[in-house]
Amino acid sequence: MIALRSLRQKLLGVVMLSTLVALLVSLATIVVYDLRAYHQSVTSDMATQAELIGHMSTAALAFDDQRLAKETLALLRLRPKVNAGAIFNAKGKLFASYVAPGQDEHFPTGVQEEGVHYEDGKLTLFRRIVDNGETLGTVYLRAEYEMVGRIGDYATIALLVMLPAMAIAYLIMSRTDFIITRPILDIRDVARDVIATGDYSRRAAPTSEDEVAQLVESFNTMLSEIEARAKELESSNLELAREAEQRAQAQHEIMRLNEALEERVHERTLQLEAINGELAMAMEEAKSANQAKSAFLSSMSHELRTPLNAILGFAQILTSDKLPSTLAQKKEFANHILKSGRHLLTLINEILDLAKIESGAVALSMEPVDLGEILQECQTMTAPLAGNRGIRLLFPPRCEINVAADRTRLKQILLNLLSNAIKYNREGGAVVVDCSMQAPDMARLSVQDTGMGLKPEQIAQLFQPFNRLGQETGAEEGTGIGLVVTKRLVELMGGVIGVSSSQGVGSMFWIELRAAEPLRLLPDAGQAIADAMPADAPTQSRPTTLLYVEDNPANLKLVQEIISFRPDLHLVSAPDGHLGIELARVHQPDIILMDINLPGVNGIDALKLLKADPRTSHIPVIALTANAMPRDVEKGIAAGFFRYLIKPINIDEFTDAINSTIAHLAERKATKVGT
Repeated sequence: MIALRSLRQKLLGVVMLSTLVALLVSLATIVVYDLRAYHQSVTSDMATQAELIGHMSTAALAFDDQRLAKETLALLRLRPKVNAGAIFNAKGKLFASYVAPGQDEHFPTGVQEEGVHYEDGKLTLFRRIVDNGETLGTVYLRAEYEMVGRIGDYATIALLVMLPAMAIAYLIMSRTDFIITRPILDIRDVARDVIATGDYSRRAAPTSEDEVAQLVESFNTMLSEIEARAKELESSNLELAREAEQRAQAQHEIMRLNEALEERVHERTLQLEAINGELAMAMEEAKSANQAKSAFLSSMSHELRTPLNAILGFAQILTSDKLPSTLAQKKEFANHILKSGRHLLTLINEILDLAKIESGAVALSMEPVDLGEILQECQTMTAPLAGNRGIRLLFPPRCEINVAADRTRLKQILLNLLSNAIKYNREGGAVVVDCSMQAPDMARLSVQDTGMGLKPEQIAQLFQPFNRLGQETGAEEGTGIGLVVTKRLVELMGGVIGVSSSQGVGSMFWIELRAAEPLRLLPDAGQAIADAMPADAPTQSRPTTLLYVEDNPANLKLVQEIISFRPDLHLVSAPDGHLGIELARVHQPDIILMDINLPGVNGIDALKLLKADPRTSHIPVIALTANAMPRDVEKGIAAGFFRYLIKPINIDEFTDAINSTIAHLAERKATKVGT
């Protein structure tokens, strides 16, 4: 029994120890690989984030713009693992910071050595911000580093895996021990029994009673014993084959799991590569945006300093006692100052226009516009400029086309194209203006000059800020952003702009806009308006005064025609918000009709000024505008308009609004008299 227990203990110990070592090696390999991948992922992600923030913060550090730097750091909220971030300037002082909600706001007092550091379970990173070889500052990031926690989790997982595995190995070994040791013990018992009893005659029939019979009997007994052992060995081999098959199946399952794990690792690697590619693209886009911004600021600085140079230079001569000048020289210097000042004002206005357009702050009043009227106004305004250079202006005799556009902005576009055609024309040349229908719903307006023309590479760069029509010599004055503003305005009005040019022949700029039907009163509109008059209108002691604030002459003419059918109404008009407010204060009209998109002061701001003035706060103001979007209507009603009417004018709705407002005024007056 002692030998039996010793053999079982040795066999069980060897199998259990081998199983334990295999489990430990496998788990350790997986844990080390995953921890290494996690460390590399966290370090690479932090480095990429620091590199991206560094590129995006160069402009903020260069221009000392802490707000921009904070907005850049605020992007870290998309990274929940990042606790805090900061940007230090070149002197090592804290320039901007970001702290995730609920995190410690502590930051290092100074910049440490560049690289990755670990402290209190956190991973910190310092990365220099370098631009063109110059160190602008340092990026600091602090993030969660879950290495210790992961090790603890893996230890728990390893324990939970090893205990069932060892238990299963023990059960398998117990079964194997029974199968392996039983035949050996049976052989020992049979041998002991044969040796003990010496009975070899259990199968051989005795043939005689002499010694041969005893030998046959012993031989038969040996044969029986050999046959029994052969059967036992065959049964044992079948059992071993079954176990080998089970082990092969288990090994195949392990290989399948390993392949699945490798596939998951490959997929994760591809995902990380895709993310890194996206980050690289974002960094490249941010770098391009910074370069474009720097180029724009450089060009704008040059353009602003050029007229300022003349203004300040001639002003210093005029104020200097060491540089005496005659009266004629003083007048000449003053003229230079005035000319440069006007040029600077034009530049600033166009820069502001471009900024408004790019930020989406430009509101357009889209309505049918008569191109014939616009061309006539533009011809009157540009004729003196063309006459000074002996350039002929050739406008079409008639242009009976209406387009959907903002009248003020369309006029600005045509004036810019005409002034460029005159400015870059040759002495004694000509400017040809033409209007035509390109399609049933599209109208084209073209401006052609007889200048030097443009090269193909100049045309490709034409609509860029501060590009003076491709002129490289700078002989002509100009801001270089007029065409950019023109292109943006045309596109905002749903149109397109194009150019064709031949060197030595000239250039032609054209715009295409959607055609529109003109606003006309119906033949029976007068009778409809007269029928809509209130019954008590003839008994009024004086006509009701309406003040209409409108910058579009066509719209003003339309309302004048409508009001002309109402003898109980008297119309006063103003072309802009400033004059409208002054007329309201002086004339005290009963009702004010207000356009929204007005030059100078828009309708919303004008309404606020009228409501704030005790002299005009009681006057009801009706909005009459082309801003027809639901949010525009809600904004107008919230601002305090009594009614909100949308262009094109619906005569019945317009008349109803006037009548209801007059009734409201009468009711308010009666209430005041009664009290």
